[in-house]
This record gives sequence, C-alpha cells and structure tokens, in this order.
Amino acid sequence: MTEPLALLPLAMAAGGGRVDGMEAQQLVAAGLTLLQRSAPLVRALSGRRSAILIPTAPAFITALAASDGRGAVLVNPLAAPREIAFQCDTANVGAIFTTSALAPRCPDTITRVLLDDAPRTARVLHGDRAMDVDLGTHHGLLIEGERDVAGRDEEAVIVFTSAMRGTPLGAVLTHRNLLANARSTIAAMAIDADSHVLALLPYAHLFGLTVTASAPLLAGARVTTMARFHPVTAAELLAEDVTTLVAVPAVFHALLSGIARRGIDLRQGRLRLAVCGGAVLPRELQDRWADVTGIELREGYGLTEAAPVCLFNRVDRPNVRGTLGLPYPDVDVDIFSPPPHGTPLSWPAALAAGEVGEICVRGQNVFPRYLGDDAAGLAHGEGWVGTGDAGHRNADGTITFRGVIKPMFTRNGFNVYPRELERVIGELPGVRAVTVEAVPDPARENGIRATVSGAVTEAEVRAWCEPRLSLYKQPTEIVIAS
Repeated sequence: MTEPLALLPLAMAAGGGRVDGMEAQQLVAAGLTLLQRSAPLVRALSGRRSAILIPTAPAFITALAASDGRGAVLVNPLAAPREIAFQCDTANVGAIFTTSALAPRCPDTITRVLLDDAPRTARVLHGDRAMDVDLGTHHGLLIEGERDVAGRDEEAVIVFTSAMRGTPLGAVLTHRNLLANARSTIAAMAIDADSHVLALLPYAHLFGLTVTASAPLLAGARVTTMARFHPVTAAELLAEDVTTLVAVPAVFHALLSGIARRGIDLRQGRLRLAVCGGAVLPRELQDRWADVTGIELREGYGLTEAAPVCLFNRVDRPNVRGTLGLPYPDVDVDIFSPPPHGTPLSWPAALAAGEVGEICVRGQNVFPRYLGDDAAGLAHGEGWVGTGDAGHRNADGTITFRGVIKPMFTRNGFNVYPRELERVIGELPGVRAVTVEAVPDPARENGIRATVSGAVTEAEVRAWCEPRLSLYKQPTEIVIAS
C-alpha cells in the first residue's frame, strides 16, 4: 500500500494515542482483522458502504477501521428507526456496525456487526446466522509512513445533514477533508502527547469525531470517552487529570450546575482548554464559565460540510469573547454578499470589515459533494462552500455571528430543520397543515413547537413522531389548531 497514513484510521493508529486506556493501534487493527476473518461481512460490503451506529466509545474507532475502502455512514445514536433505514437505503449500506442495545433499531435486512466486546471479539449477524469473531490482541501492529501526507481523495464518511428542503442529504467527506481538519485542530488548540481529552460529544457528529478523536489520536494524546453524559461525573473527571474539554453550550450549562452542587474547584486540576461549538454561545455563559473555573471558554464555529471546524479563538491568541474567532490554520473564511434565494453564490463579492453577509469557507477540509440532489444542499463550488449563516469580519480579523440564513435552528448542539419535521408530521393521516418553529430554551438552545391543523390529537402526533424522528427532533410542544 502506498502512503498508508493517507487513510484516517491508519493515521490515527500511527499517532500513538489511547482511548479509555486502549492503544489506538489495537482498536484499528481489530477492525482490519474483522474484515480478514469474516467472509460474510466482506460479501455484505462488496460494492456497498458501511454504517456506524455506536455511542462515543473505543469501538467506534474499530468500526471506522473495519469500513476500510468504503465510506462509512455515521448514524447518530439518537436516530429513530425510520431515519436509520432511510440513511442505510440512500447510501447503499451493506453492513452496519453497532451494539446489542442499538441493533433492534437497525434494518434486519442488512448485516449487523455487534462490537460490544471490541477490540477483543465481534458478533456478525448475517440473515438468520450469527458468527463470533476473535479479533486478537494486536499489540504488534506497526504502521510506517509520512506523518504529514495529505489524505486520499476517497470517501471516508457520510453524514446526513442539510434538510432545508425537508429531506436530509448525505454529505460526503474524504480522508483528505478529515485529516486536514484534524491537523488544523492540533495546531489551533495546541494538542500534544501530554493532552488528555474528555470526549462527551457523539462521534457520529464531526465536531466530536474530529476534535475529540482524530486530532488527539494523531497527536499521541489520551482520550477518555463518556457515552452518556452526566454533569457531576464529568465535572469530577475535569477536576482530576483532563486537560481539554470540548462541548456544546447546553453541556457547559449543565457542568456549571454540577460544579456548584458538588463544590468542585477546577482551578486545582490540569484543565487548560475549554472549547465550545455546535450552537451559539451566549456571552453570559462564556463570562460565567471563566469566573467559576478561571479558564477561558473559547468559541469555535463549523459545519459538517467543512469537516467541520472553520473558525476558532486559537490558544496562541487572546480569547475574544463574543466572537467565533479567527480562521482555522489552512482554512480561508470570507464574508460574501448573500445571493437571491435559489441562485449560486457570487464568490468574488467579498464584503468589507463590518458588513454583514454570508460566512463562506474554502480549504482542503471542504467536502466535494452530497449524495443525490447536490443542488438541494448548501451552495458550493470552486473550492468554496456557503455556510448558510450570516456574520461580519471585525477589525482584528475575528468573525462575529449574526444569525442563521438557512431555515434551521439548533437544539442541544444538533441541527433541526423545520421543513423536515413538517414533512414527517404532514404524512400523518388526518393532518391538513403543520408549522414547526423554535421556542427559546436557555438550557437547550431551543425547544420545538409544532402547530398542527387537522383531525388528529396531540397523542397521535407524538406517537407518529417517535419512530420517525431523532430524540432531539421530537416536538416539545404540540398545538392542535382548529
């Protein structure tokens, strides 16, 4: 194989990092062994993609390695069965890597690989047959190659997003995209072999995968995962040996409550970097975190289509609270005039400092395409992608967020597209019309209000949504209009 470290999993293995005490090379080798020792899995994946439905855990790395040679659909653990089936069907998935707890949500028409005991063993469920696979120990794995080689321009992962028109699109990210953004993360956040990252975000979300898995493992750092977030437990970990925390605003709200309840003093630990992204960071939360912990809460910004981070308040610069920071290393960010709805972006029309326009991004981190209707997603071309968010450049070069242009809002750091919810609820028999809107919720960014007209009840709407929409997309308030 030429340039083996041009593939994300092998580059992660070669970095010398650890996840929950396990060597990354062992996790990756287990995935490669799984392919070698399971003929049914190889046949199921022939000419098809894989999918990964696993919480934030070491097994996720094993699944990524076992997807060698094909794009892996990253499925949110909060996804509903209908969403999982849609993503697998749309992306032509032949096998899904998951756990015993999550397997019942997966289509039983495709091969399921249970990685509860990875990296030691795996169970392959193929039709009505089950096969246990010994994955070995793999402490002797050695991968050599150029550490700074560019990633391959081949599919690495598929993430479904951008449901502006009602149906999510699969964004294709290459090894080049993901490796470029991970290396930029190492530089911007000063991650090194002494770093100890607490991974709270789902690895199915690129913010979690890139910043709390790929980057630290490339740098030889340690990662401690938490598949189910508990604020007090997380706060106790932060007071011990953790150096780096990456989360969304809702998590920082909860952590401050946990710190107050237990009287935890983070100033006595090793925590040196707190990073917030995924949703708008309220200035008051940023100020409160710094007052309580003595550590600046540094805001960043990104999107799935850019692998994902584009802007950040870099650690080698003073933190400018209330801004998204500066462009990531090797990433171009500019402000363009928003075009009329439905027309291509005018890439050369960059605006002057202080003028509000669309935040646009260019770099090796920018994705090449969507699966299916490419024109239905964010505008992209000539190396640029329009984010669908508004902002302006400040005199010091930082970017300030000025609102969302695309029809979307966030909840607990996840994107919610009203058109998608309106389409799903509108398919319920008896519904004549439906409108979905955000309801401010300081703890979770937003709640979801669905106003439904028709001969249906609130209970019927909730029962309809449950198997069809992710947990974070479930309406918090349903209004039945006459």
